[in-house]
Amino acid sequence: MSNIQELELAVSQLSANELQQFFEWFEEFIADQWDQKIAADVFAGRLDRVGNSADEAFLSGQITAL
Repeated sequence: MSNIQELELAVSQLSANELQQFFEWFEEFIADQWDQKIAADVFAGRLDRVGNSADEAFLSGQITAL
């Protein structure tokens, strides 16, 4: 049995309360992974072009702050 299959089986056997707790943990886990990915992309300069384009659009009045 693979790790994925073991996880699927374990999750399928959780009570409603345990499933909710797992969901909340997993949602936070995914958010943290996303934050780490974005931080790595920023640090590596992969978002510079998009950021500069947004800055230019804002400074030229094409977009405004909310």
